[in-house]
Amino acid sequence: MKYFVDAGEDRHLDAAARAGLRGDFLRLTDGITHVELSGPTDGDIIVLTGGITVPLTYWDDTVLALHRNGFRTLTFSAYGRGHSDRVTASYDADLFVRQMSDVIDAVAPGPFHLVGASMGALVAMEYVRTNSGSAATLALLGPAGLARRPVVHRALSAGLVSRPVVRHLGRRIFDHHQGRNVSDPVLAKRLTTMVDDAYRYEGSLYAFFQTLQHFPLFDRAELYRATDAAGLPTLLVWGTDDRVTPIDALEKVREMLHPDRIHVVEDCGHMVPLERPALVAEQLTTFITSHRSVNP
Repeated sequence: MKYFVDAGEDRHLDAAARAGLRGDFLRLTDGITHVELSGPTDGDIIVLTGGITVPLTYWDDTVLALHRNGFRTLTFSAYGRGHSDRVTASYDADLFVRQMSDVIDAVAPGPFHLVGASMGALVAMEYVRTNSGSAATLALLGPAGLARRPVVHRALSAGLVSRPVVRHLGRRIFDHHQGRNVSDPVLAKRLTTMVDDAYRYEGSLYAFFQTLQHFPLFDRAELYRATDAAGLPTLLVWGTDDRVTPIDALEKVREMLHPDRIHVVEDCGHMVPLERPALVAEQLTTFITSHRSVNP
């Protein structure tokens, strides 16, 4: 799919657009990435990576709770999201893993704990597979990789959807995806404001559909097994009402990944960090602390 600009993308992402924003902007292998390292300077570092649409601000409430628990956090916006570059590249696993590696090497090269949500869980597992021994623990929140492949994704992967079709229907498909993330109207409005603001920058919808076309979001059983073989202490957190990565796959994940700890969140949708940030922070704190006591 060739690069395109959607009609609703009326902003250009440059130094002026980034001026005054919190955090830092790193020029990495493939482009500029928005990162934020914050919290107690002497705390263990937790690296958090989100799903297919969200910027680093998605983690704000979870990050604050983790700071109160004594942790330092590193968040970043993936390419095509938030205020990171919209790169004219193939938005595949290699791109996102390389970005994560670049960010960690530049900001947090020492011991750290890795957290991935939704698509970010797949990126985190890919990183673990290619960077053995780098992370101390791994937490997966509502992980992608095992849900049924939707028709639009099959068509994109096969190259059956043209750029004109995406430009005509893309915003409707994107909004439909957004609508399934959370059911609470207050949180849904907050999420929409957070994401839509960044999607006014040129190339945002292109990046979203490039990711759908090139990133392996489905049929990732082999990746789960490879993560299990890495032997990293693993926490799994999942909402019972998840409509994006349904919890129906829980038993399958349990058999392939053998997580050390599983926490099922009742009456919670896909975005557990947004819906239950205090609970996520509590689970991460308990898990990391217990692992630390076993392996001082």
